[in-house]
Amino acid sequence: MPTWRLAVLAAVCSLAVLTLPLRPPFGLVLVDGLLLAVAVADWLLATRPEDLEVERELPGIVPLGGEGRVVWRVANRQGRRSGRAVRVRLADELAPSLAATTRRARLVVPAHGRAAAATVIRPTRRGRFTPTELTLRAQGPLGLAARQGRRELPGTLRVYPPFKSRDEAELRINKARILEVGLRSAQGRGGGTEFDSLREYSVDDEFRRMDWAATARAGKAIVRTYRAERNQTVLLLLDAGRTMAGRVEEVPRLDHAMDAVMMLTAVATRLGDRAGLVAFDSEVRAAVNPGHSRDQLSRVTEAMYQLEPKLVESDYRGAFAETLVRFRRRAMLVVFTELAEQAVTETLLPALPLIARSHLVVVASVTDPEITTWARSTPAEAGAAYRKAAATATLEARRRTVARLRGLGAVVVDAGPGRLAPELADAYLRVKATGRL
Repeated sequence: MPTWRLAVLAAVCSLAVLTLPLRPPFGLVLVDGLLLAVAVADWLLATRPEDLEVERELPGIVPLGGEGRVVWRVANRQGRRSGRAVRVRLADELAPSLAATTRRARLVVPAHGRAAAATVIRPTRRGRFTPTELTLRAQGPLGLAARQGRRELPGTLRVYPPFKSRDEAELRINKARILEVGLRSAQGRGGGTEFDSLREYSVDDEFRRMDWAATARAGKAIVRTYRAERNQTVLLLLDAGRTMAGRVEEVPRLDHAMDAVMMLTAVATRLGDRAGLVAFDSEVRAAVNPGHSRDQLSRVTEAMYQLEPKLVESDYRGAFAETLVRFRRRAMLVVFTELAEQAVTETLLPALPLIARSHLVVVASVTDPEITTWARSTPAEAGAAYRKAAATATLEARRRTVARLRGLGAVVVDAGPGRLAPELADAYLRVKATGRL
């Protein structure tokens, strides 16, 4: 309470005690009664919370690890009659994982006016957040009492996975577009090239690209130029089962895979191909039909940002069967999973022939660099020696798993954190250049 208000109250109470001929106990009772009466009057004069207009402004979408601002605005309608400002405190029910700098604010709302306060959020978890209630407390003119109430302000805040490989995606898109000028397809299965245009022969051109009919018409040597085939389909099968719950560099494997999903979607759609998503664990949890529109990356991100790994065995056979039912056209199927030997042997390998017969299969996984460090270390004690042996056995089992997958015709991309997305994009570009689709 301000000093001047305390002084006024103290003076009133002292005057009451000195002027009334009452014994001390009765004087104290009288003072308490006066204070209670003043407090009740202050409460009655306080603005009711429902008479205040309150708004909450949420940023809508915030990337994990990024920042956003939450703004509260309060308007004083009661001031039109009383002509005085209102001191307001508010508390919002923002989730702890939003890591807001503060969930409370103090405002002085002038008569006929508005006031605003804000907080910065730095989310530490992906997902959908729906803050609803906001508590308001309006103080009385003397600051002795206040009225408090709750307001329903439903809102939605979405925290998307971070697209850490965005710059890498732009580099590969630009490189692929530059190489499309006079692209010559390497020898490969299917010889998948797409005719682009005719131009005059130069000394660096291959003789087999000559177009003899055009040469005869023009009276000079003309060659055909080609570009990578477009309007092909890339289907991203995202495993969200128990093996994807493991953490690599303090980040779940699923989140590493999401970054690669976003990069491959961006590269494929920008180069004229269609990209789609199927996310699954013991059942299919999300699906996005293949497309190459500008908002396809947003659609894929929207479909998977709420996914959390479930501690269940992934049903690859069921996911592959549903994928074949939904998408019959030959496609590049990219399976994001963890190459744990037992899980792959028992679940993925038996189901792989379902899709390997008619589709190009790519298996993508993120490696743990800490295991590699342990395997290469020189142990100085018994515990470190056991850890080195376990790490070496784990890497050997992983190499066996990769070899078995490649033996079934799958392309395997097994890379560390931060490298999975770029290496997977490079594998996709090599597939396009060699016409394997």
